[in-house]
Amino acid sequence: MPEGVDAQNIDFTVNKDNLYREESITDLKVASIRKMVPVKPDGAEDPQRSTIFYGSTQLMTPEGPLPIQSELSATTLEEAMNEFPSAMQKALDQTIDRLKQMQQQQQQGQQQQQQGGGSRIYTPYE
Repeated sequence: MPEGVDAQNIDFTVNKDNLYREESITDLKVASIRKMVPVKPDGAEDPQRSTIFYGSTQLMTPEGPLPIQSELSATTLEEAMNEFPSAMQKALDQTIDRLKQMQQQQQQGQQQQQQGGGSRIYTPYE
């Protein structure tokens, strides 16, 4: 368990006002769409709330699979399928931008370490 996390204070209470039944749709090639159907605590569909769609896929990279996912602003499965390609492209572009930023930060940190690493003087505390 991560440091600073108290296992006794974790709230495992189910939010009975925010329940969804998950349905999974795939083309067995690239697309995976999760349809989140709102339900009441008794399992009956809740028509007062909207269905939510999530798209996901994964790309193979030299480092292994790269998961790509995004919420789809669709109200039907057909709309979700039509939106899927552009949503995945946008999510991929955002992921690539984040990876580039992380890489730049890592390089900057290494450069700072190299520049200042040998000039520090450490003294023991008494």
